[in-house]
Amino acid sequence: MAARSAPSCHLRLEWVYGYRGHQCRNNLYYTAAKEIVYFVAGVGVVYSPREHRQKFYRGHSDDIISLALHPERALVATGQVGKEPYICVWDSYTVQTVSVLKDVHTHGIACLAFDLDGQRLVSVGLDSKNAVCVWDWKRGKMLSMAPGHTDRIFDISWDLYQPNKLVSCGVKHIKFWSLCGNALTPKRGVFGKTGDLQTILCLACARDELTYSGALNGDIYVWKGINLIRTIQGAHTAGIFSMNACEEGFATGGRDGCIRLWDLTFKPITVIDLRETDQGYKGLSVRSVCWRGDHILVGTQDGEIFEIVVHERNKPFLIMQGHCEGELWALAVHPTKPLAVTGSDDRSVRIWSLVDHALIARCNMEEPIRCAAVNVDGIHLALGMKDGSFTVLRVRDMTEVVHIKDRKEAIHELKYSPDGTYLAVGCNDSSVDIYGVAQRYKKFGECVGSLSFITHLDWSSDSRYLQTNDGNGKRLFYRMPGGKEVASKEEIKGVHWASWTCVSGLEVNGIWPKYSDINDINSVDGNYIGQVLVTADDYGIVKLFRYPCLRKGAKFKKYIGHSAHVTNVRWSHDYQWVISIGGADHSVFQWKFIPERRLKDALHMAPQESLADSNSDESDSDLSDVPELDSEIEQETQLTYRRQVYKEDLPQLKEQYKEKQKSGTSKRRERAPGNSIRLHFVHGYRGYDCRSNLFYTQIGEIVYHVAAVGVIYNRQQNTQRFYLGHDDDILCLAVHPLKDYVATGQVGRDPSIHIWDTETIKPLSILKGYHQYGVCAVDFSADGKRLASVGIDDSHTVVLWDWKKGEKLSIARGSKDKIFVVKMNPYVPDKLITAGIKHMKFWRRAGGGLIGRKGYVGTLGKSDTMMCAVYGWTEEMAFSGTSTGDVCIWRDIFLVKTVKAHDGPVFSMHALEKGFVTGGKDGVVALWDDSFERCLKTYAIKRAALAPGSKGLLLEDNPSIRAISLGHGHILVGTKNGEILEVDKSGPITLLVQGHMEGEAWGLATHPYLPICATVSDDKTLRIWDLSPSHCMLAVRKLKKGGRCCCFSPDGKALAVGLNDGSFLMANADTLEDLVSFHHRKEVISDIRFSPGSGKYLAVASHDSFIDIYNVMSSKRVGICKGATSYITHVDWDIRGKLLQVNTGAKEQLFFEAPRGKKQTIPSGEAEKIGWASWTSVLGLCCEGIWPVTGEVMDVTASSLTSDKTVLATGDDLGFVKLFRYPAKGKFGKFKRYVAHSTHVTNVRWTHDDSMLVTLGGADMSLMVWTNEMEGYREKRPCDSEESDMDSEEDGGYDSDVTRENEISYTIRALSTNIRPMFGIKPHLQQKEPSTDERPPVSRAPPQPEKLQTNNVGKKKRPIEDLVLELVFGYRGRDCRNNVHYLNDGDDIIYHTASVGILHNVATGTQSFYQEHNDDILCLTVNQHPKFINIVATGQVATAPSIHIWDAVNKQTLSILRCYHSKGVCSVSFSATGKLLLSVGLDPEHTVTIWRWQEGAKIASRAGHNQRIFVAEFRPDSDSQFVSVGVKHVKFWTLAGRALLSKKGLLSTLEDARMQTMLAVAFGANNLTFTGTISGDVCVWKDHILCRIVARAHNGPVFAMYTTLRDGLIVTGGKERPSKEGGAVKLWDQELRRCRAFRLETGQASDCVRSVCRGKGKILVGTRNAEIIEVGEKNAACNVLVSGHVDGPVWGLATHPSRDFFLSAAEDGTVRLWDIADRKMLNKVSLGHAARTVCYSPEGDMVAIGMRNGEFIILLVSSLKIWGKKRDRRCAIHDIRFSPDSRFLAVGSSENSVDFYDLTLGPTLNRISYCKDIPSFVIQMDFSADSRHLQVSTGCYKRHVYEVPSGKHLMDQAAIDRITWATWTSILGDEVMGIWSRHAEKADVNCACVSHSGISLVTGDDFGMVKLFDFPCPEKFAKHKRFLGHSPHVTNIRFTSGDRHVISAGGDDCSLFVWKCVHMPH
Repeated sequence: MAARSAPSCHLRLEWVYGYRGHQCRNNLYYTAAKEIVYFVAGVGVVYSPREHRQKFYRGHSDDIISLALHPERALVATGQVGKEPYICVWDSYTVQTVSVLKDVHTHGIACLAFDLDGQRLVSVGLDSKNAVCVWDWKRGKMLSMAPGHTDRIFDISWDLYQPNKLVSCGVKHIKFWSLCGNALTPKRGVFGKTGDLQTILCLACARDELTYSGALNGDIYVWKGINLIRTIQGAHTAGIFSMNACEEGFATGGRDGCIRLWDLTFKPITVIDLRETDQGYKGLSVRSVCWRGDHILVGTQDGEIFEIVVHERNKPFLIMQGHCEGELWALAVHPTKPLAVTGSDDRSVRIWSLVDHALIARCNMEEPIRCAAVNVDGIHLALGMKDGSFTVLRVRDMTEVVHIKDRKEAIHELKYSPDGTYLAVGCNDSSVDIYGVAQRYKKFGECVGSLSFITHLDWSSDSRYLQTNDGNGKRLFYRMPGGKEVASKEEIKGVHWASWTCVSGLEVNGIWPKYSDINDINSVDGNYIGQVLVTADDYGIVKLFRYPCLRKGAKFKKYIGHSAHVTNVRWSHDYQWVISIGGADHSVFQWKFIPERRLKDALHMAPQESLADSNSDESDSDLSDVPELDSEIEQETQLTYRRQVYKEDLPQLKEQYKEKQKSGTSKRRERAPGNSIRLHFVHGYRGYDCRSNLFYTQIGEIVYHVAAVGVIYNRQQNTQRFYLGHDDDILCLAVHPLKDYVATGQVGRDPSIHIWDTETIKPLSILKGYHQYGVCAVDFSADGKRLASVGIDDSHTVVLWDWKKGEKLSIARGSKDKIFVVKMNPYVPDKLITAGIKHMKFWRRAGGGLIGRKGYVGTLGKSDTMMCAVYGWTEEMAFSGTSTGDVCIWRDIFLVKTVKAHDGPVFSMHALEKGFVTGGKDGVVALWDDSFERCLKTYAIKRAALAPGSKGLLLEDNPSIRAISLGHGHILVGTKNGEILEVDKSGPITLLVQGHMEGEAWGLATHPYLPICATVSDDKTLRIWDLSPSHCMLAVRKLKKGGRCCCFSPDGKALAVGLNDGSFLMANADTLEDLVSFHHRKEVISDIRFSPGSGKYLAVASHDSFIDIYNVMSSKRVGICKGATSYITHVDWDIRGKLLQVNTGAKEQLFFEAPRGKKQTIPSGEAEKIGWASWTSVLGLCCEGIWPVTGEVMDVTASSLTSDKTVLATGDDLGFVKLFRYPAKGKFGKFKRYVAHSTHVTNVRWTHDDSMLVTLGGADMSLMVWTNEMEGYREKRPCDSEESDMDSEEDGGYDSDVTRENEISYTIRALSTNIRPMFGIKPHLQQKEPSTDERPPVSRAPPQPEKLQTNNVGKKKRPIEDLVLELVFGYRGRDCRNNVHYLNDGDDIIYHTASVGILHNVATGTQSFYQEHNDDILCLTVNQHPKFINIVATGQVATAPSIHIWDAVNKQTLSILRCYHSKGVCSVSFSATGKLLLSVGLDPEHTVTIWRWQEGAKIASRAGHNQRIFVAEFRPDSDSQFVSVGVKHVKFWTLAGRALLSKKGLLSTLEDARMQTMLAVAFGANNLTFTGTISGDVCVWKDHILCRIVARAHNGPVFAMYTTLRDGLIVTGGKERPSKEGGAVKLWDQELRRCRAFRLETGQASDCVRSVCRGKGKILVGTRNAEIIEVGEKNAACNVLVSGHVDGPVWGLATHPSRDFFLSAAEDGTVRLWDIADRKMLNKVSLGHAARTVCYSPEGDMVAIGMRNGEFIILLVSSLKIWGKKRDRRCAIHDIRFSPDSRFLAVGSSENSVDFYDLTLGPTLNRISYCKDIPSFVIQMDFSADSRHLQVSTGCYKRHVYEVPSGKHLMDQAAIDRITWATWTSILGDEVMGIWSRHAEKADVNCACVSHSGISLVTGDDFGMVKLFDFPCPEKFAKHKRFLGHSPHVTNIRFTSGDRHVISAGGDDCSLFVWKCVHMPH
C-alpha cells in the first residue's frame, strides 16, 4: 500500500547543460555580480564562472523565450510561451520571484525591455496582433496596451534619452511609439529613398533622437526621429541578430559569425570573427551579444556561450555548450564512472562529466542519433540512428568499431545484456535484433512478436530473457539469444530484471493516472536500492514514484523545468543523480537525488517556489489515509451557491421580455403606493455554512450577517441597523483592524465585496471583477490598507486588493478544493495563508501574482482539512484548526507540532494578546496560552448556563460553534443553529439573537390581536416571536417533522401547524402543547386557515391538490374540495366563512363553497367584489400587476393585504419584497422594492394593525420585521427604489433640437462616403483613349500655351510648400453643449469645431489650435482646480474614440485615454481635485467611465442608461459623486473604490411629477442638484429625491446650466423667443429662487442657448446659431465674439479679386462676408432660401448667388441692393461664373444644364443660350482667359468643354489642350489626374483650386482632408501634403488673391478654415 503516498525522497536540480540560441535573441547578460544570466527550456539560469556554479529560476510553466535585464542588473524579467503565458520578474541573487505579470498576452511573450529607471517594463506578445503592453511591473499592473503590428516583432526598446518613447522593429517595419496616458501611439519609420524597406532584427537607441538598427541584409540603418538618415552598409555579411549598447559604444553580432564593436557614434572599432577561432566552425551564427568593459559574452544559434576577453580576442573561452537544433532522444549512462552520453538529431554524440559539469568529448556522426547504450565494461558505446543503422564506438577515443545497417526505419532503443555478450537493437519496424558483441556484432536472433514500433527494452539479470514495450502499449517477452516469444506467464514470474525502463508492467501500473489510456510517458528508470522510480512525460515533468507502484494513480512528487516533452531519463550508475533530456529544448538536466534520511538536513532549502505546484496536487487517487470528512463539513462542501438567475441578469432579462411585451402596456398604470416600509429587526444569523463572521466593533456593537444584510446590533438597546448594499447572500465578513469598517462578500455571477462604515452604514468601496459565483472568505491586512479575498469558482481564486482604490494588486489560483479561510500576515503585508480541504498554503505577493507554497507536513501528520487559521506572535508562526479537532502549529511552511483541542472539527479560532481561543463542533469554547501548550479554561454552551437577560432560548446543548470573537470583557459565540451568544468570562451565557436553523423556512402567521408571530420551518421547530421592542423568541417546540404552514385561530388561543408528511396538528398558542392532530394526506401540507369569526372551520390544503375542511369543535373532516389540477399554494376565506379562494401551482384561481367543498365558478370581475377575510392570493385581476416582466423565470410566492385593503405586499423568488397599490390591475404595476432577503421570500404577513410587515426567507431562514411608514410620515430613506419593470410610456416631452441631438448618428471620418450622388467610373480608373494626333517629338508647332492665365506674372513664381491653420470661423453649437469656457481670467475663450480645439483671444481675435484629434470633437471641459491650470479635456467621435487632455496654452498633449465607448464620447467632466475625469459614451449602453487621467488608468466603468445620456458632471466639491442626465433619466452616482453605484432620481414625493427628459445639471450646497428639463422646468433634488420644481424657468428646453464655484450662483440657458421680461440666459441665486434674465440681441426669432459659462462680471454664451456671445452682467451688453454658419454644408465660396475678403454661402440661407485681416464677419445677407454657390465679378463690384430652388440673384457690392434676379430652373444651381470680360454669366445647375446670360443687356437677365447634352449634373465651371470657352465638370466623372456663348460642345482634344483657362476649379481632367487617391472607393474629391501663380493645387475631399499638390499633376496618385481639421466632407476650397491664404469650407462642420500659405524661399 506504500504507493498511496508520495515517496519521501527528493530531487534537486543541480546543473543544466545547454543554452537556448535557436529562435531567440538578446538573451544573455552579465548581472551586477558578474554572473551570467540566460535561459534554457523553462528554466532561468544564473551561472557564476568564478565558482562554476548554477542557480535556477523555476517560476515558469513552459519554454522561456525572452529575457530582459533591469538597468541595475540584479533583476531579470523573463517571458514564456503557452496558452496563458506570463512574465516573471525575479532576483538573480536569490532566484526568487519579485513579480508576476499575467492575464494579458496569449501564445507567448516575444520581447521584453525595461525603461531607463527600471520602473516600467514593455512586453510584446506572439498573438496575431503582436500586442505591445507596458507594465508597472512592481504593482503587476498593465498601464497601456496597443496592437503592435500585423507581422512578427523581433525587438523592442525604450528610448533611454527621451521619456515615454519606445522603438520596436520586426518583419519589414520599424515603429516609433509614444506613451501618453493609456494610449500607445505608433509612427512607422520612413525608409524613403535612403534604404530598402526590409526586416529589422534588432535596435538600440542613442542620444539626439538617433536609433541604430540591424537589418536582415547585414546593414545598419540609422534613424533620426522617424526618418532613415543613413545606412552603414556591409556591417555584417548577413542578418544582424543582436545589438547591445554599453558605456563604450555598441556591439553587434550576426549570422556571419562575427562580432563587431562600434564607438558611441557608430564608427567601427574592431571585428572578431568567431568562425576563424580555435572553437569556431563553419556556420556559426551569433544570436546574442553582451559587452561589458573588456568582456564580451556571445550566444550562438547552436547553443554555445563564449566569453571573449577583448585583448585576447582570438581565444574565446567556451563557457557552456549543448545540443543544437533537432530533437534530443539518445541518453545512456556509463556503468562505472559518473559520465552521461547523449546523442541528438544534430548528429553529434557528446559525453558529459557529471562531477565537473562539463562536456568532455564530442564526435559528429553521419546520421541523426536516436538512442545510445554503453556496454557493462564501459568500453563500447552503441548508437542507434534514424536511418535504421547502428554504430559502435570506442568510448576512450570515439573511434568506430563497426557500422551495421540491417533495417530501414529508425532505431529507437538498444541495450547491452548484463553479461556484456549481446546487444539488443529495437527498431521502428516492430522488430528487435540480437547481435553478439565478441563476434564483431554478428546477428544472432530476431524478435518479431510486436505489431508496432519498439519503445523500450529490458534484459533479465541472467541475460536469458528480454522484455519489450511497443507503441501499442503491449508488453512481450522473448528468450535470448534466439528471440523466441515466451507465451507462458509462469515462466516469466520469477525472472528478475537487470533494469526497469519499461512503461507497462505490473510494477509500474501506478505511474499511469487512474482513468487514462494515453501513452504520454516517454521513459522510466527504476532505482531498486532506493525503491524509487523516475518517469519522464510529454508535459515536461519529471516525477518520482515509489517502486514498485502497483495501483493506478499513485502519489508522486513532480519537478518542472523542461519545457515540452522529456524524451529520456536515467539514474547515474551509483544512483546519485538523475539525468533527464528534453526533446525540443535539447537540454540535459542533472538532478541530485536526496534520499529520505538526508531530507531533514535539506529542510533549510525550502521547496523551490514555483507558480505550478511541485508537490502532487494532480495525483488522482482517493486518499485512503485521510479520515472521512465530518458530516457538517461534507454538507458544506456540497453547497454550490450557484443560482439559475442572478440579480445581475435582471436588466438583460427585462430587456428581452420587454421586446415581447411591447404591446400590452399602453394603459396608464397606477402609481406606486404612498406607504413605505423600513427594515426594523432581523431574527437570524448565518452560521450553518460560514465561519468567523461575528465581531465586536470598537464601540461595543456587534456586527454579523444574515441573508443579504449586514447587521450592526446594539446589545444595550436591543436594536439593529442594517447595511443593505448587497443584493444576494453574504458569505463572509471581516472587520478592519483600526477603524469600524467591515468587508462583506456575496454570491453573484460577478460577486462583489463591499467595504462599509458601521457608523454611517455607507459603502466606502466595492470590489468586483475577479471572482465568479461568490466570495467565501475575506481578511484585512494589519494596517487595514489591503484586503485578501477568496472566490468559490472552480479554482478558488485568491485576490489581494488595495481596497480604497478598488484595485486588484495580485491574483492567483488557490486550490481545486474549497478554501475556507484566508488570513493576512499581521507583520508582513505581502504574505498570507489560505486553508481549506486538504489544503494549507503560504503565499507571498509577487507583483500581479501570488506565489504559494504548500505547508510541509513531513512525518508529523497527514495533509488534513483545515477549517480555520490565525497567525501567531511572530511573522513565522501560524496556527490552523483541522477537521479532526487538532490545532496545527506551523513555523514558516513547516508543521512543527499538533495539539488535540476539540472533539470534532475546530471551526473557529481567534488570536488574543496573550493566547488563543478556539471553538468546535463539540460546543466548547477553549482558552489557550500563547503557545497552545495549556488549555486555560473551557466553557460549554449549555441551556443551564443561560443568563436571565437572554433574548430567546437555546435549542440544544453544545451547539456546533462556527464563530468566536473576543472584546469588551466577553466572548462572542456564533453557532450553527443561528444563535449569537455572549459568554461572560465568569461563565453565564446571554443569548442575543437567533433565527431558524438549516432547512427552508415557509410557515408564517401573525397573531389576531397581539404583536407576535409564529413560524415553522424544515428545521422541525415551531417558534413564537415577540415583535414588540423586546424582539426575542418567546417559545419553541420541536416537531417530529418539518412544517410548511401555520395559522392562529381568530381568538388567538389555538395555533394550527401543517407538517411535511401530510399531517397537521393544533396546539395551544401559549404553551405549544398538542390539542389534536390528524394525518389524512401523504404530501406536504402547504397552507392552513381558520375560518373568520368564531373559527368554526379549518381549511387544510396539501400538495395532493385537495383541501380538507374540518369542523374545529367536533374535530371531524366535513368536506373535501376537489378539482385542482396541481398542488395548492394559497387559501383565503371570505368574511362570512362560506367561500374559499384557492391558488394552485398551475396558476389556477379556484373557488369552493364551505363546508362541503363544492366547486364554484365565479367570474373574475365578481371575485373582487366579494369581501375577503384575508388576501394572500397572487392570482386574479386585482393582482395582475404584481407579476414582473420576467414572470416566466421567477414566481411571486406570497402576498398579503393590509386590513384597510390599500397596500399589497409581495415576496418573490429573487428575494424582493415589493409594495403595490391595491387593487393592482393592469400588467406590470408600479411598486416600491426592497432587497434584504437573499433568495426566495417564502411568506409575507402584515400584523393585525398593519403597523409591521413580517417576511420570511426560504433559504436564508431569516425572519425580518419591517415597520410600515404611512404616506404622510416620510423621512427620506435610501432603500426605497421605486422602479417598475416597464419604463413608463409617458414621453419625456418633445423638442426638435433635443430630438435631433438624440437621434444624430455621427459619421466617423474614416468611414465617410460621398456627399454628392456621383455615378460612373472614377477618373483614375478610366481607360484613356489614345489620342489620334500624337505629335512627333521634335515638332515645329508653336509651344503649348499656358494652362492657366497667371496674375502675378511679374514676380518669380514660388511654389507653396505648406499650409498653416490661421483662423477658423465656426463653433459646434448645434448638437454639443457646455463646450465654451473662459481661460486666463477671461482673456481667452476655448471652444471647438470640427476636430480642432480653439483658443481664441477675446481682445485681438487671434486663435491658436489643438489639432491632435483625428475626428470630430464632441465635448470639451476645463479643469477648475488651481493645480491644473489651463488643462482641457476633449472627447471625439470614432469607432474606438479617445479623450485628449491637453494644456490650452502650449497645446501639449498631457494624456490620451483610449476608451471603450464605441461611436464616440459625448460628455467629459473633471472632479473636484482635478485628478479624475468622467466620460460618457455614445455606445448603446451609454457607458459611464471614470479615469485617473494622469496615469491613463481606468478606475471604473458601468452601463449608464439604455437611452441617450446628454451630460454627466461631477459635483464641484467631490471626487466620488456625480450626476448624469439624459432622455427620461437622471441618476445620482457614487464611486466606491472601483465600483459605480447609482440611484435613480425619486419623483413620487411631489404630486404629478413625471420623469422628463433632462438636459443639463448644476449643483448647490447641502447636496442640492438642479436639472434642466425639456419642458423648461428646473427640478431641484435633495440627495436623489425630488424636493421642488422651478416651473417654467425658461419657455423652452433648458439646454445649459453652469455652477459658479466662487459664489455659487447658477446660470441657465434655454430656448426662448426674446421678450421684454424673458431672456434665453438667466442668472440665479444659489437656490434657484430668484433670477435675472438677459436677452441676447441676435435678432433671431428665437434664441437657443447651448452653452453657458460665467467669468468675472461676464457671462459667456454659446448658441445653437454657432455664435459665441459675451454678456456683461452689469449692463447686459452683448458682444459677439465668434460667429459661423448655422447649418451646412457650406457649398458656396468666393474670394475677392483683390482684397483679403471672402464670401461663403450655405444651406442656412445666408451669404456672409468675412474679413481675414480683422478676423471677423463683416456682413450677412439672409436670402430666405438655401444658397448653393456664390461668385464675385472680375472687378469685385457685383456678386452672383445661386440658390437651391433654381433661382439666382445678382447683388451690387457697394449697396447690397439686388441688381437682378431670375429663376429659369427648378433644381439647385451648383455653380455660377462671370466671364473674365464681365460680359457673360454662366449658370450651371443640377438639371444637367448650363445657361448663358448677357449682362450687357441689363438686369432683365434673359437667357441667350445654353449648353446641350451635358451627361450629368454640373459640379464646377471655369471660363477660358479669353471668355470664349467654358469647361464643365459633371457628376459622372466626365469633363466637357463648350464654346461661349453658342453652347456648342467642343470635341477636338488638340484644340482643348491649347486653351488657356482663367481659373481652374475642376476636379476632372488629365491635368489633375493625380489628385484621386487609391482609397476613394466610396469617397470622392469634392473640390479643387489652382493657385493664381498656376503651379500649386489644393483639393478637398469626403474624408475631410485638405491636400496640397503641384499643378499640373497628370501622374496617378501624385505626391502631396495633407492637412486635417475638417469633419467629413470638405465642400469647397479657394485661394485668396496673391495666393496669401487658402480658404476651405466644411460640409458637416459648417466651418470655414483659413490656412496661411507658406511659400518656398527663393
